[in-house]
Amino acid sequence: MTTTTSHIPDVPEPGRPPDGTPAARPVRLIHTESTTEIPLHLLFRDDRGDHDDSGPGPVRVRPAVVAHRPGAGRDKGERPRPVVAQVDPGLAERPARVLPGAVGVAAGLVGTAGCAAAAWWAGVTPPFAAETLGGAARAGAAGPGPAQWAAFAGAGMLGLFGFGGLARGNTGRAWVLGLFGRYRGTVRRTGLMWVNPLLLRRRVDVRLRHWRGEAMPAADRGGVALRVAVQVVWRVRDTARATLGVEDHERYLRECVESALLRVPVAPPGAGRAEVEATRAALTRLVAADVGPVGLEVPAVRPVRVEYVPEVAAAMHRRRIAALDAQHRASVLSSVVDSVEDTVSRLTTRGLVELDDHERKVLVKDLTVAFCAGRGETGA
Repeated sequence: MTTTTSHIPDVPEPGRPPDGTPAARPVRLIHTESTTEIPLHLLFRDDRGDHDDSGPGPVRVRPAVVAHRPGAGRDKGERPRPVVAQVDPGLAERPARVLPGAVGVAAGLVGTAGCAAAAWWAGVTPPFAAETLGGAARAGAAGPGPAQWAAFAGAGMLGLFGFGGLARGNTGRAWVLGLFGRYRGTVRRTGLMWVNPLLLRRRVDVRLRHWRGEAMPAADRGGVALRVAVQVVWRVRDTARATLGVEDHERYLRECVESALLRVPVAPPGAGRAEVEATRAALTRLVAADVGPVGLEVPAVRPVRVEYVPEVAAAMHRRRIAALDAQHRASVLSSVVDSVEDTVSRLTTRGLVELDDHERKVLVKDLTVAFCAGRGETGA
């Protein structure tokens, strides 16, 4: 990088052709005392010429090729459209019909008592049970008949339904009920309850959860390939859509996060806080819109680790080193120019020397070279 001012004319060297053809190398000198910047190449040039290709060239970074999800659609000149999940609009969470747990316990006890009475009636009770019940004469009966078998079956079914339908609801968990493939409601109650034992139960965690995945491909605004690991805070808002609308809602969430990283420019390593917050907000908004139709809620998507891919990391490191080196050279140049200006101003103001324009230019050039050489030897 070179910096010039409008007060720095091109002065031809001796031997330059008068017809206006450029010489082998133009000489640039400081024109006035008020000049505060000089061309950077004056401090580091040598006799090899201005176009020396022996040094390291500029760092070139190949933009990343970002893949898009198939089927996303693409309009001419626009970004690919996000894939919006299509879920049955009639599928929505609704409360299921359940009974208190005391009803199930009572039905189970009544069924158990009915089975014992039917066995005593049929005469199949053990001798000690018959003596306890006071019906020893019934123990020697001929055997159960159709009426006894019907009473025993009815009491047994009542006991099985009573005890088999008992369920315990926990805080932060829900039951999704179905019967023969049809959604019958969701149970979010806690404590002991009775649910129809013929219904299929699927337990769903409705607590606030977080998921941190492995590094996934992404890109910054310049198209440079990145690897990003994100933390997703999410929970199930609609249990019916989350369990019946998609095959696996957790896997669907991961795929939506990966798709969002391919569509949102991610703040590169070392970016400012404002750019990082903008990336977080864009990712959260996009993922929440993708997973909303399937009953999931995403409060936040936070990038926790951002790094360049291995084939780009080395080039970006060289670019960063080159930027720091250019910044250091600019600071050294400013210090040298200030020192030269102060020296020339004091010499001329105090009347120690009288210089014309040519002598002033030569003095400025010699002082600049001397100060730069001195700073190079001291490592400043």
